[in-house]
Amino acid sequence: MAKQQTFADKAKGKAKKTEVTVKVVKAVKGEKGSYKFSEKFVKLQDVNQVTSIK
Repeated sequence: MAKQQTFADKAKGKAKKTEVTVKVVKAVKGEKGSYKFSEKFVKLQDVNQVTSIK
């Protein structure tokens, strides 16, 4: 029996994600003068929105 579906047919059916995941790192100065870093991942619709993250 021959294959009925090719890899190209399979790839066509999958939806592509338009989101971009960005790692945000914030530095917070503690009471003793040391710095602590807070990390989180944020999903954005477009890369140009990186400047609007707070």
